[in-house]
Amino acid sequence: MYLTLTLIALVSYAVGMTLSFVYVAAPKPSHLKWIGKILLAGFTFHTLTFLLRAYQAGHFPITNLHESLSFFAWGFVLFLLILHFRYKGISVLFSFATPIAVLFLLLSLSVTTELFPLAPILRSIWLPIHVILAFLGDAIFALTFCLSVMYLIQEHRIKTKKLGKMTRLLPSLTLLDQLNYRLLTIGFPLLTLGIITGSIWAEYAWGSYWSWDPKETWSLITWLVYAALLHQRLTVGWRGRKAAWLAIIGFILVLFTFLGVNLLLSGLHSYGRWS
Repeated sequence: MYLTLTLIALVSYAVGMTLSFVYVAAPKPSHLKWIGKILLAGFTFHTLTFLLRAYQAGHFPITNLHESLSFFAWGFVLFLLILHFRYKGISVLFSFATPIAVLFLLLSLSVTTELFPLAPILRSIWLPIHVILAFLGDAIFALTFCLSVMYLIQEHRIKTKKLGKMTRLLPSLTLLDQLNYRLLTIGFPLLTLGIITGSIWAEYAWGSYWSWDPKETWSLITWLVYAALLHQRLTVGWRGRKAAWLAIIGFILVLFTFLGVNLLLSGLHSYGRWS
C-alpha cells in the first residue's frame, strides 16, 4: 500500500509536469486549472504515504535516504502549491519546479524503501524537529532557485530584446525579485532553527553541540551564504541579478550538504548512507 500511494503521487506529479510543459507551448487557462488540481491530488496521496509510514514505523519517517528525499519533495510541492494559490501570474513556475519534485520523488524510489529498526542514536524528539525545520527551509530554497533561474532568463530576454511568448509568460522582474526576497525571509529562519535544533540533538547524541563534522561544516557554509544574501539585500539593497546568482549558488550548496556530504564524505552523519 505504501509503495502504491507513493507511485500514485509520483505519477500525479509527472502528469502535472507534462501539462506544465504543454502550457508553455500552448497557454490555456484550463491547463493551469488542471495542473493545480493534479498536483494537489498528488500532494494528498504523498501526505498519506507519510501517515502510513509513520504508523508502520512507529516514529516520524525521516530517518533514511528514501524518506528524506521523499520528504524534501513533499515540502517542495507544499510551498509550490501555496505560491500557486497565493499569487497570480507565476503559473509558468510549474514548468520550472515540477521537474524537481518528480526527480526527488523518483530518486527516493531508486533506493531501498524497506523499514529498518531505528538506530538508538536516532531515538530523540530532536531528530524530527531538526530535520523538518531543515528540510522545509531547503524546500523553500529550491523555490528561490527556480525563481532565480526564471529571473535570469527574463532579464536576458528583455536586455536582448527577444520579446515573445516566453517573455509574456514569465512574471515581471520586480515580482520575481520580491518573491525571492519573501521566500528568503522564511527559508533562512527555518535553516537557522534547523541548525540550532541539530546542535541540541548533537549534544544529546554525542555530548557536543558542535564537532565540525562535515555535515555541520557544510551546513554552516550554506547558512553563511544565505546570511550574506539576506544581509546584502537588507543593508546594501542588493536586487536582481546579483541576488539571483547568490540564491542559485546557495541552493547548489544545499544539495551538496543534503546529498554530497552523506554520499562522499565520512562523519557522524554517515548513518545516512543510507539504509
